[in-house]
Amino acid sequence: MAYNSMREFAEQLAAAGELITVGEPVKTELEIAALADLEMKKPDGGKALLVTKPVLPDGSVSAFPVLINAFGSRRRMALALNVGDVDEVAAQLAHLLQAKPPQSFGEAWALLKQGVGALHAKPRTVSAGACQEVILRPADSAGLAALPILKCWAGDGGAFVTLPNVHTQDPNTGARNTGMYRMQVFDRWTTGMHWQIHKVGARHGRRYYAKNEKMPVSVTLGGDPALTFSATAPLPDGLDEIMLAGWLRKKSVPLVKCVTNDLLVPADSDFVIEGYVDPHELRDEGPFGDHTGFYTPVDKYPVFHVTCVTHRRDAVYPATVVGPPPMEDFYLGDASARMFLPVIKANFPEIVDLALPAEGVFHNLVIVSINKHYPYQAFKIMHGLWGMGQMMFAKIIVVVDADVDVHDTGNVLFHVCANIDPQRDTLFTRGPCDSLDHAPTLPNIGSHAGIDATRKLAGEGYHRQWPERCVHPAELVERMRRLLDARQKGG
Repeated sequence: MAYNSMREFAEQLAAAGELITVGEPVKTELEIAALADLEMKKPDGGKALLVTKPVLPDGSVSAFPVLINAFGSRRRMALALNVGDVDEVAAQLAHLLQAKPPQSFGEAWALLKQGVGALHAKPRTVSAGACQEVILRPADSAGLAALPILKCWAGDGGAFVTLPNVHTQDPNTGARNTGMYRMQVFDRWTTGMHWQIHKVGARHGRRYYAKNEKMPVSVTLGGDPALTFSATAPLPDGLDEIMLAGWLRKKSVPLVKCVTNDLLVPADSDFVIEGYVDPHELRDEGPFGDHTGFYTPVDKYPVFHVTCVTHRRDAVYPATVVGPPPMEDFYLGDASARMFLPVIKANFPEIVDLALPAEGVFHNLVIVSINKHYPYQAFKIMHGLWGMGQMMFAKIIVVVDADVDVHDTGNVLFHVCANIDPQRDTLFTRGPCDSLDHAPTLPNIGSHAGIDATRKLAGEGYHRQWPERCVHPAELVERMRRLLDARQKGG
C-alpha cells in the first residue's frame, strides 16, 4: 500500500519497532542533529527518531514534530518502499528488461522507462490536496521560521533544509525534474538553492537564464517516502522521478497545482515551499557539514525567493543530517545501487555485483565483481561505468573476481593487496568530479583511478601460473561446523 503522509510512515515504523519517540524538548540548533548522529552510528543504523517537541531558535516549540533517520537502515528502506527487501524491486526491474534484452545502456533506460510508465506510474492531476490545508503568505505569517529546520553542525553557515524534493521544469520541453539540493535558510522568505553545475535543476536554470526570465521552483517535504527516495535516485534524463515513485508505490501520484506558480507537486506532501529563482541573483552559501565528512566551503549559488508555504494540518517535518560515515544517506545510496543493478547488468552481463561502501560516501569508492573471460576485461568495465550518468563521479573503481563478496570490504581489501601489481593494474583517467569533493586541485574536475584486483591472464603480461586459494573442502567445513554446534549446545 502507498503512504499518504510522513505521519503515516512514522506510524508504520513504530508498529515495526523501528521508531523511538523523543518527548523531551530538543533544540533544532545542533541538538537534534547530534542526537540523530549518535543513533545513526549504532549497528545497522539504529532506529528512526520522532522528536515531538523541537525547540526553535526563539525558544518556542514548533507545532511540527521532526522525523529523522527514517531511511537509515536496510529494513527501514524496505518499509519506505513497502517491500520485504529492496532486492524485490530489483527483481521486478530485471523482469521488465528480460522481455526484450537491451543492446546498450541507453536502450536499457528506454526499456525501463517504457516498463515503468506502463504500471501505476503516470501521475494524475487533482483539484485540491492535503498539502494545501494551511497556506502561509509573506504578509501574515512567520514563513520558514515556523518550520523546525535544523542547524546540523557548529560550523554550518546557518540552518539548512536537508531533505527537500526540488521541483523544476524545462522551459523549452516542459519536462519536469525532482532533485534533492540542500537549502540554506537566509531569512523567513529566502534560501539558497545548492544545485551543482552537473545537476538537472541547474540545467533548467541555465535555460531560464538564457530567456532572462525568473524560474518557478517548488519544494516539497514529506508525503510518501517513495517520493523522497526517487528524488535521490541517480536517474537519467527522460525517466521522471514522480513516475518512478508511482511505480514503486504501485499507485499513481496525485499532483496539485501550486498556489503561487504553475508547477504541479504531489498533493499528499507534508509541506510545499513555493517560489522562484532570479537568474541575476547569486549569494554566498555555506559552509555546510556535508556527506563527505568535511565542511564544503562558501560559494556562490542561486537565491530562492519563497512566495508561499503550504502544509498539512498534521504535518511531520522530515530531516536528515549528513557527515562522517556511516550516516542515513548511505542506506539511500545502497538502495539505489541494489535497485538499479539489473539495469547495469543488462549492459554489462559479466557484472555479478556492485557495492558502494559507506566509507566511500556514495561515489568515492565503487567495488564491482565480474565473471572474467578475457584480458583487460576489468578495464573495459571501469570505462563503461565512468560513462554512466552519476558514475562519472566515481573516484576509485575496484574490480574483483566473481567469487569475492563486494559487500565484505575486508575481503575486497585482501584481494586488492594480494592480486595487484600497482604499476600494471592501476589505471588513471581524468573527468568531471563531484562539486563537493575538496581533494581535486580545481573544483569539478580531477582524476579517477581504477584498480584491477582480478586474477591475471597471460594476455595481460602475466607470465606465471596464477596460484590457487587456500581453502578447506566444503564437506570438511560442514562436518566441523556441525561438531562445533553440537559442542556449544551440549555446554
